[in-house]
Amino acid sequence: MEGTVAFFHDQNGYGFIETDEMDDDVYFNVEDQDADFEVEEGDEVEFDQEDADRGPKAVNITVL
Repeated sequence: MEGTVAFFHDQNGYGFIETDEMDDDVYFNVEDQDADFEVEEGDEVEFDQEDADRGPKAVNITVL
């Protein structure tokens, strides 16, 4: 899937990705990404989606 980082809280290590394929934004946590993961609000990204307890979660995020 592809989307745009709509929100990122770098101190707490989580954020949300906005995508055309889904009505709700997709949650992500820095702990679920590679060690060298860096992202900013507004970045275009590609990611895989997993089901989590509270809804979809983005993993394997790559900045485009």
